[in-house]
Amino acid sequence: MHGNGGRGDQHSPRSAKSVSPRGGGEHDHHYSPSAKTPRGGGGGAGAAASPMKLLPSSAAWLVDSRWALSAALSLLLFLAVALAVTSSSSSYISSSSSFFSFLPATRAADFVEGERARPQATAAANDTAPPPGSGVPRLAYLISGSKGDLDRLWRALHALYHPRNQYVVHLDREAPVAERLELAARVANSTVFRRTGNVHVVRRANMVTYRGPTMVANTLHACAILLRRGGAWDWFINLSASDYPLMTQDDILHVFSTVPRNVNFIEHTGNLGWKEWQRGRPMIVDPGLYGSKKEDLFWVTPKRALPTAFKLFTGSAWVALTRDFVEYTVWGWDNLPRTLLMYYANFVSSPEGYFQTLLCNAPRFVPSVANHDLHHIQWDVPPKQHPHALALADMPAMLASGAPFARKFPRDDPVLDAIDDGLLARPRPANGTSTAGEVAFVPGGWCGADATCAAVDNDWVLRPGPGAERFGRLIDRIVRSEAFPNRQCK
Repeated sequence: MHGNGGRGDQHSPRSAKSVSPRGGGEHDHHYSPSAKTPRGGGGGAGAAASPMKLLPSSAAWLVDSRWALSAALSLLLFLAVALAVTSSSSSYISSSSSFFSFLPATRAADFVEGERARPQATAAANDTAPPPGSGVPRLAYLISGSKGDLDRLWRALHALYHPRNQYVVHLDREAPVAERLELAARVANSTVFRRTGNVHVVRRANMVTYRGPTMVANTLHACAILLRRGGAWDWFINLSASDYPLMTQDDILHVFSTVPRNVNFIEHTGNLGWKEWQRGRPMIVDPGLYGSKKEDLFWVTPKRALPTAFKLFTGSAWVALTRDFVEYTVWGWDNLPRTLLMYYANFVSSPEGYFQTLLCNAPRFVPSVANHDLHHIQWDVPPKQHPHALALADMPAMLASGAPFARKFPRDDPVLDAIDDGLLARPRPANGTSTAGEVAFVPGGWCGADATCAAVDNDWVLRPGPGAERFGRLIDRIVRSEAFPNRQCK
């Protein structure tokens, strides 16, 4: 809404006032004392005659002259133009005041009044206190799942919910239509979700293939939905239904409020190692790009050489991206985001490389990356295709990590109840299970005095607990340390 931003290339009332009526220009030939003497008035006799004797002959000349009618019409036209200009100037000032009403008062005064704003008015504007909660960030989440993930996605959504945030939830096309419709119905029937309007269901489900580029396409789809919705948010975080938080949203928002808004959290490395031969050189085709049924990737021969136009990076598929970087990725005002998207269409496990390679080949964003995915993930030794499934025995390691999220959790494992009870203080459902509409929200400052969190109070009120201390120590290690610039895109 910058418009002309107060520049002088718009018409201003000042220019309207400067066009003062002069009789229309063509009327500048009116008779003057130096004009030619009319017929019958020449000679010395005429000059010596009495004024009383000249009056009748002058009147007769005016009546008889062929110019009399023209002179009268010119006089009338002069009066009409003068009145019209005066009226239009007045109305222009009024309309200009209305047109510039979208500008701050000081700038509108500059246009309408033609003078600078008074110093005391500017001082008063600067003394206005910021709105409550202006320092508390907002997060945007993608929570995605597949067949059989409805209930645990619903549980994760409630564990992650805060009215300041935005949420996109997605069950892919492998999930039955009944599950996708049930998810949409639950969101529509939730009093809190309906009141805040910050939970968005992807109704036209995407086909998502494990390790394929369709996972990247699904993530970018969620980013585009969030940008088009227009809500305010500062970081985008992608999660799956098998992820779960290890602390409350009050804890996470409290710590994020201390982090510069330009820091991207992406675990990455430029040392491909074994991934050069098993990720970088093979070529695959993802049937999810063109098929309506989920199928596994198939491989293409021969293998290709590593690119020379950009350097490959790899890392974790789970990221926390700034809004600035998300806009760059989706809008692509230079061609790198699109070029890499096409390159990674034939790349094995493209979610582990697309965002890393894009950021580390865009010099503007290199100084912004923190080399961490904000997850606690345990891998078997030697590592297998999937990470180790977390259980109760892994709770000490989860807490020691300081990470706000962990994965991968089995469905309805007792470890989730232990996290609800010991870390999130979330009330147990009335029937003792965590399904359907019985799932409770995690209490926070936004609930006010309502223990059930059935109503939204002030969403900027945070009540951080021990989780904020653990997360704060992690941020100290990965952002607020001398090692921060030494671990970027190496």
